[in-house]
Amino acid sequence: MKLTKIINRTIVFGMLCCLIWSINPAIAQIPIRDPHRPGYVSAKELPDGAIPSPDSSGNFIIGPTHHPAPESIVQANVPQGTIIRFTMDSKDSKIYPGIAREPNTFGTADPANPAKLIVTTSHPAPYTRQVAVYVPKQYVAGTAAPFIVGADGPDNLLFTVLDNLIAQGKVPAMVAISIGNGSGDAQGSERGLEYDTMSGVYAEFVENEILPQVERHCQLKLTKDPAGRAAMGGSSGGSCALIMAWYHPEWYHRVLTYSGTYINQQWPYNPKTPHGAWEFHEHMMQKSPKKPLRIWMEVGDQDLFNPNVMRDDMHDWVVANENMAKVLAAKGYPYQFVFARNARHVDDQVKKQTLPEALEWLWKDYHPVKVAQ
Repeated sequence: MKLTKIINRTIVFGMLCCLIWSINPAIAQIPIRDPHRPGYVSAKELPDGAIPSPDSSGNFIIGPTHHPAPESIVQANVPQGTIIRFTMDSKDSKIYPGIAREPNTFGTADPANPAKLIVTTSHPAPYTRQVAVYVPKQYVAGTAAPFIVGADGPDNLLFTVLDNLIAQGKVPAMVAISIGNGSGDAQGSERGLEYDTMSGVYAEFVENEILPQVERHCQLKLTKDPAGRAAMGGSSGGSCALIMAWYHPEWYHRVLTYSGTYINQQWPYNPKTPHGAWEFHEHMMQKSPKKPLRIWMEVGDQDLFNPNVMRDDMHDWVVANENMAKVLAAKGYPYQFVFARNARHVDDQVKKQTLPEALEWLWKDYHPVKVAQ
């Protein structure tokens, strides 16, 4: 019986691989990257199953086994926070009235500039987005709570981890705000517009249209202290988290990303940042004064590698995150970078293994201060 199950799984896996290959050969050929290859950052390789200490910084290699951390599982006798959900409609937004790209279309590379994608099938379109707010049991009514904003919500794993970490006293009693995207993905979509645009617009959308609704729906106060505010996400949601803090460091000092899309995916094309989020490690961080940011990052050895139609050499997620680690070290930023073996793009098992430590590291230096509310 056991052998039969193994054979059946092997057949299904083979069929799935063939299907992926028929749809997109580039995806089927994602290489397994060696964290010790020339050009990558020097990193400490940890024993299999171990993760970095929340007291350490720098570059680390983990894996290939990824067991969930105890804090990623609901624990008995731990106070459970309240989850409050509400929906937002595009017609009520002054910043994002809504766009969409036609199904099964992508774009074409500009013959004069392979780093520029021309999309002609994007048009105005309505959307609704879900917002889920975690309020810890320990929140004291009337006080200004620290909080973390997450992309592509709701994130139930984050809520569970916070229940356990707050109860252990490893992180402050923070609110978590998981914001659904406006639909679609990549260039020409609402999600792509929100997450991949190199500007402060998405942070301004959160500040002016999301946070007031959170305070109203949940009957709470959110801190205005940037040291008490974090942004997190995976893939384009990860680059979005850094974009929020980079363009508005007066609002956010903490960033947590899984498989951050620090590549050339911005649309519409902007000559001020012609390579999209690739600009972070290519030019912007190197040439800008150090900002008051604390950054945790992860990438997988089988993370995305997508030459696509642009052929611009700026669509390797591993190289992008490795380059980010180099620049963060050179500029003296407090950061922790995890290279995960046996891990795919925004790998769910890696997230369950590392998120508790990542959050503890992210908030390690937090000391609440009184600011005008």
